[in-house]
Amino acid sequence: MAKRPESLLHESCFLFVVSMAQFLGQTGLALSIITAHIIGRSWEHVSDGQLSWFAASFSLTNSTFILVAGRLGDLYGHRRLFIAGFFWYGLWSLLAGFSVYSTSTTFFICCRAFQGIGAGLVLPNAVAILGRTYPPGRRKELVFSLFGATAPAGFNVAGVFIALLAQRVWWPWSYWIMAIFCFSLAVAGIFVIPKALDPPPRTESSIKQGNLFDFIERIDIPGALFGITGLALINFAWNQAPIAGWSNPYVYVLLIVGFLSLAAFGIVESKAKFPLIPTSVFTGDLGWTLSCIAAGWASFGIGLYYYYQFMEVIKGDEPLLAVGKWAPAPIMGIIAGLTTAYLLSRVSPSVIMFMAMCGFLIAATLLATAPVDQTYWAQAFVMVLIYPFGMDMSFPAGTILLSNAMPREHQGLAASLIATTINYSISLSLGFAGTIETQLNHHGSDLLRGYRSALYFSVGLAGFGMILTLLFMFVSWRRSRKPARSSTPAAV
Repeated sequence: MAKRPESLLHESCFLFVVSMAQFLGQTGLALSIITAHIIGRSWEHVSDGQLSWFAASFSLTNSTFILVAGRLGDLYGHRRLFIAGFFWYGLWSLLAGFSVYSTSTTFFICCRAFQGIGAGLVLPNAVAILGRTYPPGRRKELVFSLFGATAPAGFNVAGVFIALLAQRVWWPWSYWIMAIFCFSLAVAGIFVIPKALDPPPRTESSIKQGNLFDFIERIDIPGALFGITGLALINFAWNQAPIAGWSNPYVYVLLIVGFLSLAAFGIVESKAKFPLIPTSVFTGDLGWTLSCIAAGWASFGIGLYYYYQFMEVIKGDEPLLAVGKWAPAPIMGIIAGLTTAYLLSRVSPSVIMFMAMCGFLIAATLLATAPVDQTYWAQAFVMVLIYPFGMDMSFPAGTILLSNAMPREHQGLAASLIATTINYSISLSLGFAGTIETQLNHHGSDLLRGYRSALYFSVGLAGFGMILTLLFMFVSWRRSRKPARSSTPAAV
């Protein structure tokens, strides 16, 4: 366990720098979701499917590289990977801004994908840094709750400046400023993150210096290749289908190859000496928690994307006004985070997860059913107030559950599982929603019908997550009753 910074000033700077991993992860989404239509005007004949790739490409690589980033952090040190991740993030943010001079969206989408790798390197190692710095207790619960609360702030606070720059100056400036900020955080991390976190303690997971085969075995490169390939191809196929159509052979061929790669990943992991995901970490609580988080955050990803489509395309709002309507979210995120910190020591994680799923379901329903000519204060405002409770109650509960359950050398894995589930579910759900939209919008003549159909799908996902949570609560209740029954003396 690394020593917590002694002075309040040092600890505040440490928490600020580490929390920026979550903040800028959401900013990365905001960079392309809020101003997607403005960015799309930089090239000719950009379809709605290509616009969705601006966000999906970021989430795709972010989610698929997170597991590997966690393992690299466990082996080489979370501090090193955190700093390197911000340098990488900054480099591709810089290049994404210059992609405005390219002739098509291809280079921009590639830059967005490489940005996602940087965010994928940073986030799990940030969570692992906090997990190794703070022992289980109230302070750790508060820190993780505040860390989770930066998600809506990252999207909305940064979103104001992103929209302002896109409308009043030039959209590439948001990427160039992002690059400067990432480089600054990388430098700050060198000074404020305790060096005790780097290199990691000499456990059996440490790599023997100079041994290539030992490196391949301990990093589990075969497992990483099959895992990343499978996740990436499945995600790519679903997000490309709205553009190319399922009648195009390469779409479903890539989908089949993706599933085969995941099957190979399972076989390789079962035989690997140092698997990316050890079988010992798989428990019933882990499966329930990740399933609920996947359903809830997939619903949120669809809701967030189509909120801006609804406001900007259907209602005719400027991006800055659409962001302004989302302004209460950061405040509610802080309230939700503090509420979660208070509840974590008083109720079980399954109860908190149920409350989070209720938040996702209510917010998704309000957005999906909002009439076009209705005032913002009727349903949209209430939706903005409720969504943060879904995000900022599910993330800390799941993270603390896994962080406390896993040994110190697997803190990167604990963070990776949560972060992978969140980001991959967002990216994949956009592909599902895009397919639903294109199939039901009457070839683009009825955009509102397509948007609502996608939003109804998000309602279904949130409802599915709530059902899973109810089952989880029932299983937990049954499990808690067994020891009580076994301890009851037998009747004489």
